[in-house]
Amino acid sequence: MAILSGKRLGPYEILSAIGAGGMGEVYRARDTRLERTVAVKILPDHLSDRAELRERFEREARTVASLNHPHICTLYDIGHQDGTDFLVMEHLEGETLAERLKKGPLPLEQVLQYAIEIADALDKAHRKGITHRDLKPGNIMLTKSGTKLLDFGLAKLRQEAAPATPLSQLPTAKRRDHCAGDDPRHAAIHGAGAGGRPRGRCAHGHFRVRRGGLRDGHGEEGV
Repeated sequence: MAILSGKRLGPYEILSAIGAGGMGEVYRARDTRLERTVAVKILPDHLSDRAELRERFEREARTVASLNHPHICTLYDIGHQDGTDFLVMEHLEGETLAERLKKGPLPLEQVLQYAIEIADALDKAHRKGITHRDLKPGNIMLTKSGTKLLDFGLAKLRQEAAPATPLSQLPTAKRRDHCAGDDPRHAAIHGAGAGGRPRGRCAHGHFRVRRGGLRDGHGEEGV
């Protein structure tokens, strides 16, 4: 559902479209109360038209909003107006890891820094009982201040309506190996160093860093 510039959702005035994805359309907006720029995500009707899902999501949203972490996109507010459910989030300047990877692999030092930031953010969320469930390059924003994880709290809602992203399944849900393609954390980090999603065989090996690139546990070059 496209929203025209100038429309208001509560105190939030829509300014322009940012983009769209599986979890809804995102708009740049102005918070007229606090005079700040925010991001407003419109949830698709098929994800929010069930009362029990909305109630459960609102409970999760309150927990997500309490995650005060420099590498997690802050959730400011949730709302419902004229049949439209929406989220109000921190507005971020930058590009997603998926967009960055289209330009080629990242320097090793940058990959390691991003890995530390992402792991710390996930640890904070897990300590509060929140699992991302859809960790992928498209949900990792790269900003001047570092990484920001997006869409915490949305994966459960989507899983009720449609299959999750293939890389989003946590390794504990299936089998406990350490292949990059099975663990979304490994996949995202391996992709950052190799310039894309992991390919090739990885039976039981793990990816480790060596001078000259990423290699797996069997000595094969990570690609």
